[in-house]
Amino acid sequence: MDLSHIREEFPLIAEHPELVYLDSAATSQKPKRVLEALDRYYRELNANVHRGAYRLSVAATEAYEEARRRLARFLNAEEREIIFVRNTTEAMNLVAYAWGLRNLKEGDEILVTEMEHHAGLVPWHLVAGLTGARVKAIPLTEEGRLDLSALDALLTERVKVVSLVHMSNVLGTINPVAEIAKKAKEVGALVVVDGAQSAPHLPVDVKALGADFFALSGHKMLGPTGAGVLFGRYEVLEGMMPFLGGGEMIREVHVDRSTYAPPPQRFEAGTPPIAEAIALGEAAQYLMEIGMERVFAHDRALLDYALKRLAEVPDLKVYGPIGPDRGGVIPFTLGRLHAHDLATFLDGEGIAVRAGHHCAQPLHRKLGLAATARASFYLYNTFEEVDRLVEALLRIHTRYRAWL
Repeated sequence: MDLSHIREEFPLIAEHPELVYLDSAATSQKPKRVLEALDRYYRELNANVHRGAYRLSVAATEAYEEARRRLARFLNAEEREIIFVRNTTEAMNLVAYAWGLRNLKEGDEILVTEMEHHAGLVPWHLVAGLTGARVKAIPLTEEGRLDLSALDALLTERVKVVSLVHMSNVLGTINPVAEIAKKAKEVGALVVVDGAQSAPHLPVDVKALGADFFALSGHKMLGPTGAGVLFGRYEVLEGMMPFLGGGEMIREVHVDRSTYAPPPQRFEAGTPPIAEAIALGEAAQYLMEIGMERVFAHDRALLDYALKRLAEVPDLKVYGPIGPDRGGVIPFTLGRLHAHDLATFLDGEGIAVRAGHHCAQPLHRKLGLAATARASFYLYNTFEEVDRLVEALLRIHTRYRAWL
């Protein structure tokens, strides 16, 4: 992969060579062609979609639907199975309310994992409170993997939905979704996958995964904020009621009743994020042209190099599994320094990492930590940037050794 060429395509990175951006798990940087797609819509195609018979509206609609086609190819799904939402959080809420609220009842169980992002937990908590269902979790091993030995006991006929993260935003653990989905289907459970971290970094085939739903956020995969995707298996979507009501999601409306459009329109009420969806389609096309296998290989190379180099830093502890089932995410602590202080010190060295519980409090509680600092990689990061991170951590250790 020609890193120098790729880095030139990202204006914020190219124009700020002093910045080491290691927070792509929170949000990625954007290449020129994605920024240009946003600008082009407002300059050349600015009209509402699916509503006008005039040429400008038709052109805007075609661009919007082309984005849907690109995301379908990106996930190996059908176009009618791609729903545009704002982000993974909205997608998970859509599933919890539009499916869970109408299909769960008292005594049913929702199986999650101890490594879930809050977006994969809180919607189910809310729906469980309304239906009487219970939320249970697959535990973690000491290495930071799912304890699959506990799965058979947990997966009873009471489990109606298994909702799990594909790749942990804290540990980088890549979960064996296809294996878990196969067992879930044996007890008749629906499978919901949080793909916010996996979709930007791994080749994803929703059919091979066995997912009934798969959610992603565009801003983590080189796209803009405000646009994400929910894949839903069409046979499931077809039997669901809408999540939001209003324009564009209807078939007929009377004063006292209404009928609804087929999916995906049924779940896209009101004016959608048109420019953002078009730009997300451009981001998906960009990643497909590079090749997701190459993206993941680069992440892994950076991860392996970083894990070796970070071992040189005294009092530094790294969390997460060691092996091929891990993406380019490294949470760490340095002695007794609070993660927020550590991130602030690194920022003084020109290095951007995230600090906190990363919207995964149950996982941090499992680790016995209030917070961690987290470095996360993407296709525009380099080995030299890993070196800068390690050198900065060594300087911080020397400077604050008495505190550690």
